[in-house]
Amino acid sequence: MILNATLVVPHLDLNPVWQDSSSFSDIFDVDHFINVLSNEVKIVKEPPREYAWSTREYYATGIRPTRIKTAPVHASAQWYQENVLPVLQSYGIVAIAPFSHRLAFDQLPTHLQRLRCKVNFEALAFVRDVKVLGDLIVNRLRNTHHQALGSELRENIDGSGHEGSGKYVVLHLRFDKDMAAHSACDFGGGKTEKLALAKYRQVLWQGRVLNSQFTDNELRSQGRCPLTPEEIGLLLAALGFSNNTRLYLASHKVYGGEARIATLKQLFPLMEDKKTLASADELAKVEGKASLLAAVDYYVSLKSDIFISASPGNMHNALVGHRAYLNSKTIRPNMVLLGPLFLNKSMVWPDFEAAVLNGHRNRQGQIRLRKEKQSIFTYPAPDCMCKS
Repeated sequence: MILNATLVVPHLDLNPVWQDSSSFSDIFDVDHFINVLSNEVKIVKEPPREYAWSTREYYATGIRPTRIKTAPVHASAQWYQENVLPVLQSYGIVAIAPFSHRLAFDQLPTHLQRLRCKVNFEALAFVRDVKVLGDLIVNRLRNTHHQALGSELRENIDGSGHEGSGKYVVLHLRFDKDMAAHSACDFGGGKTEKLALAKYRQVLWQGRVLNSQFTDNELRSQGRCPLTPEEIGLLLAALGFSNNTRLYLASHKVYGGEARIATLKQLFPLMEDKKTLASADELAKVEGKASLLAAVDYYVSLKSDIFISASPGNMHNALVGHRAYLNSKTIRPNMVLLGPLFLNKSMVWPDFEAAVLNGHRNRQGQIRLRKEKQSIFTYPAPDCMCKS
């Protein structure tokens, strides 16, 4: 809209970590995307024939006159008009890559801000295979007689102290090897684990990890370590979730495997995930495709009564915003509070429970207004949710 140009359906780069070549159309319903935005932006699936020379491979290599690689993070609309529009006018086509966070979140007209939310929360819909599998999992989670959310949180969900039928909680356990390595935190595996994660950091990020300059105690006291499965289990218990809670585990491969989540399973024996709720045949169309598996988890998370993530990250941020837009409840762990609490080995359970409850009273789904420079996709209010 800023450039008054036709949009070609986005091309997704291969993620070096996930190694998933799924395209935009493999994940999202392209026809729905085009139709929802038809009144605001013209969108085509492929460039017109006269631009057949302009292939994705062309943009992916080297320095090309029609590829913009220098877009600064949070650039203004004026920057695009001054730096991108001339290229578009000269060649008739332009590619902006990379584009992550390349448009400012502030000082944009209201209609542009609302369009961004329309794109993110309404135009982007998953393909049928993801939704069918997601609905199957949601139905199986809800069709159970074993439900018992914590009393305080029940009131937040349905306004009563009575247990609702078919409710479930989604835990996004962001505790894979990449997260563990990038955090530079100590997870109790001793010298062998430290060396292995340090080597992994070197391979993926050439050792350029900011947290590496701090000690484990410093990182934890600052709330910069992802919560382990054991810690998130204690947090949930302190918040009032009982062992009858129906818990869905949204996660990639958990660092440490089954042994690492054994304690969490003991605390919440009704914990489920994709593989326990769906058969191999039902999972066949998404198995081995990290993006589609994540899409299923996102869909199930969006439909849940409560969502909680073990640490901030892309999926956490996206769901916080999307669920706020839908007025759904999300618990945001107070990482700065929890770090020192878990370091205090002499604290007794009643004191821990009281500290957790007190520190999360305003972190259980209350709408937070977006502050300057914050993402509109994580904090859609007031830009996308207020009439004036």
